[in-house]
Amino acid sequence: MIPSPNSRVLVTGAAGFIGSHVVDHCLAAGLQVVATDDLSGGFLENVPTGATWVQGDLRDGAFVDRLMEQHGPFEIVYHLGAYAAEGLSHFIRIYNYETNVVASMRLINAAIRTKVKCFVFASSIAVYGRGQLPMTEELVPQPEDPYGIGKYAVELDLKAAHEMFGLCYVAFRAHNVYGERQNIADRYRNVIGIFMNQTLRGEPMSVFGDGLQTRAFSHVDDVAPVIARAPFVPAAHNEVFNIGADTPYTILQLAETIARALDRPLQVRHLEARNEVVHAFSDHSKLRRVFGEQPPVPLEEGIRRMADWVRAHGSREPIRFENIEVREKLPPSWA
Repeated sequence: MIPSPNSRVLVTGAAGFIGSHVVDHCLAAGLQVVATDDLSGGFLENVPTGATWVQGDLRDGAFVDRLMEQHGPFEIVYHLGAYAAEGLSHFIRIYNYETNVVASMRLINAAIRTKVKCFVFASSIAVYGRGQLPMTEELVPQPEDPYGIGKYAVELDLKAAHEMFGLCYVAFRAHNVYGERQNIADRYRNVIGIFMNQTLRGEPMSVFGDGLQTRAFSHVDDVAPVIARAPFVPAAHNEVFNIGADTPYTILQLAETIARALDRPLQVRHLEARNEVVHAFSDHSKLRRVFGEQPPVPLEEGIRRMADWVRAHGSREPIRFENIEVREKLPPSWA
């Protein structure tokens, strides 16, 4: 069932990076947006004017019930609320599953009970694991870290909820998204934000291992508009899509690009290699077939845009995650 053009919609993670951009596109499309976030990684200043703001924690079932009762009913739920520190997830398993899985289940339950027409979920290419290149939707996911395991669990649950209750869903496996409003103070995720913050602070960029790992870095403008439009594209319903940039770059190439954009000398500090997927990039043929062709933002241009935003807002003191659950094999720079 296609939602109405002026649908009332819920966006979770709306004070965060991708979520706030999705709110922008929903408002531009004439949707009535209720924006929620617990502000654990986002900032109130990110929430676009025009959205109804409700602060709360999706792990709290009573909050989710109040959200639905007092601000719904919603035709669409865009679920972008998560803690997306893939590497750190090995050391915060309980927090990872409570925040990214249990909270999602509470929201899915509420969506089923209140007859939501479409549930849009921000998944990740972390579901694929290593050695499956290029990553295509036809591959059987083999996630290798708790973050990827959690994202895949939610995908599977949405499929089950559709088959049992008819809940329509669309899931997007995004990867390495960057751009304006990203939390550059987070030392555990978002390598571009980390590198920019370190550079502005006069510190060398911290590179794990030799820096020859490859990623395809995706500007938020390549991702957020498609996510916002998904419920209104019938061919997208009950499907999973890779979404993001096509061209992989090494971490060292990325560091050089960032130094140029910030007009600072290139400084790199190599740290001990960590347990991570070395090469990760995905195929987006399915996305193009359903949503059409759209030219991606070139890396140089996207980095320049973000660099301009970061310079205007200044550097931030890196935030330390206080509740590490397992310290064995924790990278020294995170300890």
